[in-house]
Amino acid sequence: MSTLKPMTTPSIDGNATAPRSGAPARWIATVSARLQSLPVRTRLELPGGIAVGAEHASVVLRLLDARLLPLLALGQVGRLAEAYVEGQLQIDGTMRDLAEVAAALVPGDPTRLDDAAGPARWWSRLRRSSRSLSRHQPRRDREQIEFHYDVSNDFYALWLDPRRVYSCAYWPDGVNTLAAAQEAKLELLCRKLMLRPGERLLDVGAGWGALLLWAAEHHGVRAHGITLSTQQHAYVTRLIAERGLADRVSIALCDYRDVPEHGTDGGPYDKIASIGMFEHVGRAQLLPYFRKLRRLLKPGGLLMNHGITAGGLHNEQLGAGIGDFVERYIFPGGELVHVSHVMAAMAEAGLETLDVENLRPHYARTLWAWSDALEARLDAARALTSERVVHAYRLYLAGSAMGFERGWMSLNQLLASRPDGKVGATPVRGAQSVYPFQRDHLYRS
Repeated sequence: MSTLKPMTTPSIDGNATAPRSGAPARWIATVSARLQSLPVRTRLELPGGIAVGAEHASVVLRLLDARLLPLLALGQVGRLAEAYVEGQLQIDGTMRDLAEVAAALVPGDPTRLDDAAGPARWWSRLRRSSRSLSRHQPRRDREQIEFHYDVSNDFYALWLDPRRVYSCAYWPDGVNTLAAAQEAKLELLCRKLMLRPGERLLDVGAGWGALLLWAAEHHGVRAHGITLSTQQHAYVTRLIAERGLADRVSIALCDYRDVPEHGTDGGPYDKIASIGMFEHVGRAQLLPYFRKLRRLLKPGGLLMNHGITAGGLHNEQLGAGIGDFVERYIFPGGELVHVSHVMAAMAEAGLETLDVENLRPHYARTLWAWSDALEARLDAARALTSERVVHAYRLYLAGSAMGFERGWMSLNQLLASRPDGKVGATPVRGAQSVYPFQRDHLYRS
C-alpha cells in the first residue's frame, strides 16, 4: 500500500514568492478583489484571525502559512493544491464548488504554457524531447506506473465501477449510472474493433482486466493483456481463474517493449487495444510505441488507441502549476500531446487512421462520477491509505473533470489499421483491412 510520496520534492516554503516588507496588505487587497469576482461565494482565512471574502461562503480556504498568499493572488492553483496535500492549506466546501473557484482563479489559458515562438520554440521542443526520452526508459516507466496504480486495489474499488474500468466511460442517451456507462464503453470498443470469435486480442495496459474479460465473454476472442502494475496483475490473474477463462484469457507483467512478436503470447494479433496507455509512453517514445504495435498487429488488423490528449497544440501539461501537481502526486511521467501529433506518429509508424471520435464531455462526466463516489466514502478511503493520498485524489478527480469540461484536455478514440497492401482482396475495394469504411456495424443491435 503506497503512502504517495511525491516523485519529485515540492518546494512550498514560500521563499520564492514571499512578500517583501510592507507587501502583505497589498496581497490581501489583491486576493480580496479576486474573491469578489468568483462564481462561488468564497472566503479566505489567514493566520492571526484575518479573513477576507464572503461572510456566508460555500468555499473556505484556510491558509496556515501567510507566505502562500501570493500563490492565491497569482492564480497558481497547482501550488495551492500541493499546499493542501502537504497540510499547509485547509479547504471547506464541495469539490464541485471548489473546481469552479479554481477554474476562475487560473490566469489565462493553461494550455498555452509552452507556446513560445521562433528559436525559443525550437529550443523548448528540443529540451522537452530530451526530458521525455530520459523519463521513459523501462525502469522509470515501471516505477512511475507502480507509483500510481499500486496505491491500493481496494482504494480504487471505492470509487470506480464494479468492473474497475479506469478510463473514460461512454454515456449514451438513457444511461445514467457509471456501471452502465462503462459497460457501454467496453462494448463500443469491441464494436469498433469488430471483434469476432476466435480472434486474438492484445490489450496493452490492461488495468484491472475489464476489457479482457468483456471481450472474451461477450465476443469470444482469445485475449492477452499486459501491465506493469503488480497489484493489477495479481487481481486480474485471480479473476481469470475464478471465471474459468484460463484457456482464453491471460495477463503478463510485462513492458510493452518486451511483448514477443512471434510465438507464445506473441504476434501477430488480429486486433490490439491501447486504452489509457499512450499518455504514459511519453512524447519522445510515441513513434517507437506505435511501430511496436504495428509489428504486433496482423496485416489488415485493427488498432484502437484511446487516451487523453492535450487541449493545446504544443503543451505537454497544463500551466498555473496544475501539470506540476499531477506530475508530483498522481501521474509521474505522464505527458499529453495534441491528437494531431498522435495521428502523425501513427502515420509515420505505418498505421492508417480510419476513425476518430472525441469523447471529451464523456470523460468530464466520468470524472465527476468518480469524484462523487470518493467524496461519499472518504472515511473508508482514509482507512485504506494516507490522508495525503486522499487529499491528492480529491483534487485530482475534481480538477480533471473541470479541465475536460473547459477543453483544457481532451479524450480521443483513434481507430487505425495496418494496411495489408491487397487492393482487391476485401469487399470494399482498396480497404486493405477488415474495416468496411462505414459505421453501420456500430449501431446494429
